Amino acid sequence: MRRRVSREQDDSEVNMTPMLDVVFIMLIFFIVTASFVKEAGIDVNRPDAATAVRKERGNILIAISDTGQIWIDKRQIDIRAVRANIERLHAENPLGAVVIQADEESKNGLLVRVMDAARLAGVSEVSIAAEISE
Repeated sequence: MRRRVSREQDDSEVNMTPMLDVVFIMLIFFIVTASFVKEAGIDVNRPDAATAVRKERGNILIAISDTGQIWIDKRQIDIRAVRANIERLHAENPLGAVVIQADEESKNGLLVRVMDAARLAGVSEVSIAAEISE
């Protein structure tokens, strides 16, 4: 009888494989559904606007500094390369809009050239980022 009891105890191990499968499936689900914050590459002082609206969709972010530098995906680029970069990013994310984060001390002409490059790249929705004033 002792032999029978010890044999039953050996067979009563917990199988961890189904639990590990569920954990890995949940991990994959959370990684796929997570939204990642995109940054243009530099911090800019955006102007205040009383009518500013927050956009939550995945966007193509372009930053224009007060010294006239243009940043896309944490890389400084030349004005002549803006259109090509937007075309590439728009091909990766066709539903994304272009959001230009221009410093309030930046030149207006450079902002217009970047907006024009975005529209020539095929993006119809181009926005300018501003701080929401209350």
